[in-house]
Amino acid sequence: MNTQELKNFLADSPPSTVNLEIKKHFEALSDQQRRYAHYISRSAFTGMRITLRQTSPESESIYDFIIELYKASNGDWKSLQTKAGISDEELKYFLEYAAMFLGNCGNYKSFGDSKFVPRGDEKAFDALAAVYPKANEFYKATKGAIFSSGNSGMMHLGYPDEGHLSTYYPDSEGITKADISAVSDFLEKKGLLVENTRLRKNPDGSFDVLIAAAVTSVPTAGGDIGKETEFEIDDGSLKGHKLRLVYGDYSSIMSLIAGYHKKAAENAENDNQKNMQLAYAKSFEEGSLEAFKNSQRFWIRDKGPMVESNIGFVETYRDPHGVRGEWEGFVATVNLERTKAFGSLVDAAEAMIPKLPWSKDFEKDKFLSPDFTSLEVLSFGCSGLPAGINIPNYDDIRQTEGFKNVSLGNVLSAKAPNEKIPFISEADLAVFQKYQDSAFEVQVGIHELLGHGTGKLLQETETGVYNFDVNCPPISPITNRPVTTYYKPGQTWGSVFGSIAGSYEECRAECVAMALACDFSILKIFGFGDGKPDMDGEAGDVLYAAYLSMARAGIASMEMFDPSKGKWGQAHSQARFSILKCFLDAPDDFCKLDYKNEDLSDLMIKLDRSKITTVGRKAVEAYLQKLHIYKSTADVEEGTKLYADMTYVEPEFWGQKVRHEVLRNKQPRKVFVQANTVLDEATGKVALVEYEPSLEGMIKSFAERNI
Repeated sequence: MNTQELKNFLADSPPSTVNLEIKKHFEALSDQQRRYAHYISRSAFTGMRITLRQTSPESESIYDFIIELYKASNGDWKSLQTKAGISDEELKYFLEYAAMFLGNCGNYKSFGDSKFVPRGDEKAFDALAAVYPKANEFYKATKGAIFSSGNSGMMHLGYPDEGHLSTYYPDSEGITKADISAVSDFLEKKGLLVENTRLRKNPDGSFDVLIAAAVTSVPTAGGDIGKETEFEIDDGSLKGHKLRLVYGDYSSIMSLIAGYHKKAAENAENDNQKNMQLAYAKSFEEGSLEAFKNSQRFWIRDKGPMVESNIGFVETYRDPHGVRGEWEGFVATVNLERTKAFGSLVDAAEAMIPKLPWSKDFEKDKFLSPDFTSLEVLSFGCSGLPAGINIPNYDDIRQTEGFKNVSLGNVLSAKAPNEKIPFISEADLAVFQKYQDSAFEVQVGIHELLGHGTGKLLQETETGVYNFDVNCPPISPITNRPVTTYYKPGQTWGSVFGSIAGSYEECRAECVAMALACDFSILKIFGFGDGKPDMDGEAGDVLYAAYLSMARAGIASMEMFDPSKGKWGQAHSQARFSILKCFLDAPDDFCKLDYKNEDLSDLMIKLDRSKITTVGRKAVEAYLQKLHIYKSTADVEEGTKLYADMTYVEPEFWGQKVRHEVLRNKQPRKVFVQANTVLDEATGKVALVEYEPSLEGMIKSFAERNI
C-alpha cells in the first residue's frame, strides 16, 4: 500500500472524545436500582474482551498493551515519555491511537469495518513497550499487526476467501463463502441458532461450531437441539463432511458474565427483571439461545422500568455472512420527560401504519404496542454506540409477542467541539445547525418504532401451517399478481437474505422515517408545529433538516466504500447512499449535487424544500414499497437485484471524485468517555466515577474497569 492510500487508514488526529453525561440521572436511582445497574454494567464491559476477539486476532493483545502501559506508569504519560525517549508528537500519536482503539473496541473502525493504524513511527511504540517487561510481552504478542498495512484486502473485515479478515471463522485455512453457506443451511434445518457461535474449518475438512458458553461440554440436560454434538452433513456441497458442536468458546469470560447476571437478579425490582437476568445467566452458562430468547420475552414484559438494559450477541453487521452476533450490552436510566414524546408516538402508531405504501396483507395482524423510552446511557459495552435500538431481532417473537424501542438521549446530544459541516450550502447552514439534532431525534423515533417495528413476514411456520391464506395469497402491489414466494419452516429474514439483510433492513427503516416525517402530526408530537402542513414554519424547518441530513449522510457514506474491492463496509452507510440515489432519481429537480469545480471541491446538496412532501415523499414511498414487499415475501432474488442496483457506486464520479472530496472533508467520529460504577461491598452502596473527555481520560476509564 503506497503512502497516499495509507493516509485513508491513519488514526484520527485527534479523535473526538466526548463525555456520556449521566451523573444527574444516576443520582436519581435508589440504592437497589444502582446495584442492579452496576452488575449489568460489569457484565457489559467484561464482554468487551469477546468483542476484541471478534474484531481481529491482535486486538486483545493491543488492549492489554495499552492498559498495562497505563497501570505500570500510574497514568503518568510524561514520565513514560521521558523513560522511552520519545518526542511530544510521538506520545500524542500513541495516545490518539489508544483512545480511538478503545472507542472502537479494536483496531478496525466500528463504523466502516476498515483498519486504522497509528500515525508516526513504529519505533516510538517499540520504545514505549521496552520500558516495562509485561507491556513488552503484550506488544510482541501483536506480531507487528498494529502497523501492518501491506495487504490491502486485510485492511477490511469480510469473507476470508475474498481476501479480507474475519475472526468469526478462526483458524480456518481455505474456508469459503460456499462452506459457510452450506453449514448455515445444515444448522438451519437442525434448528440451531448461530448468533453466539463462530465456525472453524479443520485441516481434515470437518467443521467445528464454537458455542459461546461457560460450560465446556454439552449441558447435562442437553443443548438447544439435544445432547447430540456430532453430525454428518447430509446434502449440498459439503455432503459427507463431519460437523461438531464445541461448547466453551470464551468460557472463562462467559462464566464471569453469568455470575454478574445472577447478582443482578438478586437486585431486581420485579419478577420480569429477575427472570430476565436468570435467563441471561442460563444462556451465557450453557450457550443456549433458546434461553436468550426467553430473556427477551421477559424484557418485553418489563414495561417502564427506571433501569433499562439489554445484552448478548445481538447485531450481526460485522459477520460477513450476516448471521453471527457481536457481543454488546447496555444499561441505562429512563429520561421520563423525553419519554413522553415517544409514548405519544406509540399511541399514534396505529393511525400511521395505514399511511405506509402496502396493504394490511403485508402488515402484522395486530400492532403490539411496545415500550418506547428515551434513555440516558450509563454503560454501553460495544464497538460503537448507536443512537436508537429496536429489538429483539427474532422475528417469531417480534411478530407475535412484541418488541421494545429505545432512543439514547445522551448519545444523540453528545457534541464534539468545532464540528465542521461539509456539503451543506451557506443558505441552508443556519436551519441545518439549529434543527439537525431535533430532526435526528424524530428520524430515530420513526425509524425504530415504525421502521423496524412494522411489517409481516409471510411464513409457512411449520409444515402445512401458514400465517396467510396460501390458497388465495395476497396481491403484490408491485406486480399486481398473487405473491409466489414466502418463508419456509426454519427460515428467518437473516438466513434468507444473508449478508445484505442488515443493510437492507436499515434502508427500509430509514425510508419509513423519511416518508412519515412528512406527516406534520408526527412533527407535532415532538413539539414542532400544530399538526397542519406548513413547510414555512418550524415543523417545516425540522423536516427540511431531516432530508438535508439524509442526503448529506448519503454523500458522506462514500468514506465507507472500498472502490478497489467494490465493497461497502457499513450497513447504515450503504443504506443512506441508496436513499440519496432515490432522492437524486426523483423527478422535477427535487435533489441535485451542486458544484462548479471539476474536482468537486465546492460540492453542495441542493434540495427543493417545497417538493419534500410531494415529489420527495412519493419517490421514497415507491422505493420503500419494493423493499418492504420483497422482504415480506422472502423474494430474495428481486430484493437482492433492487438493492444491488440502488447501492451500485459508479466508479469514476462516485468512486473517485465524490469519494476523494468526502475523504478530504472527513471528520473524526466521536469516541465516548463513559463513567464507571464502583460497589462498596460492605455497605452495598454504588458510587459513580466520571472522567475527563480527553485522550488520557478515555484510557483511564478503561484501565479502571479492570476487565
